[in-house]
Amino acid sequence: MLLAAASNQPVDGLQGLMFTYGPLVLMFVVLYFLLIRPQQKRQKERNQMLNALQKGDKVVTIGGLHGTIVELTDDTVVLRVNDVTKLTFERSAINSISSSSQAGSK
Repeated sequence: MLLAAASNQPVDGLQGLMFTYGPLVLMFVVLYFLLIRPQQKRQKERNQMLNALQKGDKVVTIGGLHGTIVELTDDTVVLRVNDVTKLTFERSAINSISSSSQAGSK
């Protein structure tokens, strides 16, 4: 009986704002920590990997092509696929580094 009487009264002030906008703020916070923040971390790691590319690194492109970096510019990469074939790609087409040239020289 008391609950029914309490729910019929209008909610005022700060409590009304919390009741109205609280779930919306909570959803934004959850989405930020589950979707936005991890994506930003992955993008930051990918940019660091692309900036750390060097001649002699063995890489894999987003298309699955394996090759060794022969030339680098700010936005292009020339890969040696075999002894004869050299292919030019955008730097952003590099998916991962399979082995670094520094690891082989140690």
